[in-house]
Amino acid sequence: MSKTTRTARLSLGLSAVALSAVLLAGCGGHGDETTEEKAAGGSRQTVTAATVSQTSLRRTVTASGTVSAWEEVPVAAETGGLTAVAVYVDEGSYVRQGQALVQMNDVLLRAQLRQQQAQVQLAEANVARDDAALDRAQQLKERGFLSQASLDTALANQRASNANLAAARATLAQTQTQLSQATIRAPVAGLVISRSVTKGQIIAAGTELFRMVRDGRLELDAQVPETELAQVRAGQSATVTSSEAGTTSGTVRIVTPEVNANTRLGLARISLSPGAQLRPGMFARADIDVGDQPANTVPTGAVLYRDNKPGVFSLAADGRVHFQPIVILSRTDTQTAVTGVNLGGRVIVDGAGFLNEGDRVNVAQAPGGARPAAQPAAK
Repeated sequence: MSKTTRTARLSLGLSAVALSAVLLAGCGGHGDETTEEKAAGGSRQTVTAATVSQTSLRRTVTASGTVSAWEEVPVAAETGGLTAVAVYVDEGSYVRQGQALVQMNDVLLRAQLRQQQAQVQLAEANVARDDAALDRAQQLKERGFLSQASLDTALANQRASNANLAAARATLAQTQTQLSQATIRAPVAGLVISRSVTKGQIIAAGTELFRMVRDGRLELDAQVPETELAQVRAGQSATVTSSEAGTTSGTVRIVTPEVNANTRLGLARISLSPGAQLRPGMFARADIDVGDQPANTVPTGAVLYRDNKPGVFSLAADGRVHFQPIVILSRTDTQTAVTGVNLGGRVIVDGAGFLNEGDRVNVAQAPGGARPAAQPAAK
């Protein structure tokens, strides 16, 4: 091999070694930069952000509870010891005020009534007789033909007859009242929801025979969280929904002033519209329209769920994101009213679902030409 050939081969080998060294040096430097970038905070994903604003939104407060009667009226017997000979209504019947519900055996009372009517007539006759006797005695006394003692006797007899007449009339009135009570009537108009009397039953005084819903009016005892109780007021409209009876409308009748110390729930009584298919004891949910309320709002697309809890990724001044738990007050397709974020803060919208706590991001140009948040210079 010639000297010239050996020299060319040696030069080519040295060039290859030098090139390999350069490539290795380049690869080593790039690995260091990647490690530093990972240590500095993540992939720097490009996202869009929005500012937390305050808007007056139509708010609803959701509450749930049990359907109950607006006013339950027990119907009981006022007189006792008589047998029920007829029962005119059953559960589910709607009755008028004063309508007959039960007829008790009043034969004995009618006999007593006739006897006492005769006693009253006898007492009235005695009064008339003694009134005439007193008049004659006074005339004879004026003429000097009757002593004062005899006049006093006539006056006493007349007073005793009047007293007997009053007693007979009182006894007659008592029997008439008992006779009227033998027919048990509806004290109010309403819906009969329970019946505990049967034909042939001997009814004792004070025994509850029926239970009624006054005017057939029902209401929902809706339990409202104490944090939202101040927004609920009498007169507000509500939509009441039951899985068994569908949907009906209602109106808040009253908000009770007490909050349960154990559950932290208040009570709003919602009057239900007539004709609702709901029944006492049913469970239902109410969406109460509390009107326009100022609230911090974020785009609905910014709301995420972590461990089944809602939150948003807020953008810090150093370009990092932090997951912020929130409470959702109301939601539309575009805006969600929340608590837990500060007015004027920035939250991630597009790309939020791919972020983790502490990631560093690039904020892209927002739709409509809005300028993104300034990014800090890389260190």
